[in-house]
Amino acid sequence: MTPEENLQRLNLVLPPPPDPIGVYKPFLIDNNYVYVSGHGPLISKGKFMIGRIGEAISADEGKAAARQVGLAILATLRANLGTLNKIERVIKVLGMVNATTDFHQHPFIINGCSELFAEIWGNDAGIGVRSAVGMATLPDNIPVEIEAMFKLA
Repeated sequence: MTPEENLQRLNLVLPPPPDPIGVYKPFLIDNNYVYVSGHGPLISKGKFMIGRIGEAISADEGKAAARQVGLAILATLRANLGTLNKIERVIKVLGMVNATTDFHQHPFIINGCSELFAEIWGNDAGIGVRSAVGMATLPDNIPVEIEAMFKLA
């Protein structure tokens, strides 16, 4: 199945692609690669999930937030490419987790996004290299920020 067919099969609804909050490009093509700037857990136009994991947000809620970030990244890809089918594979995911100092399950949180990408592109093309790190804070107190790199088909 194609990525677009998988998106439809999973009955996933993409949020509107987020507008940049600052001086940067949310999406950039360089040769055969697409770079997507850090995205947060966008719920609707201009509205993000907020809160710190280990404090106001549980690990499971944090994982769901990371999945929501993945959906926002998909929305940016589709808005700029017209279709997810132009992506051959996931290359890299960098996940940043806004968590308390005693929280240590950062990879579990970022799995929310990684599992989504695997559902869209399959276990081979949908899983790339990855980092999952904890942060003292993130912009506007969002629980998760993720940036990614993809290879064009």
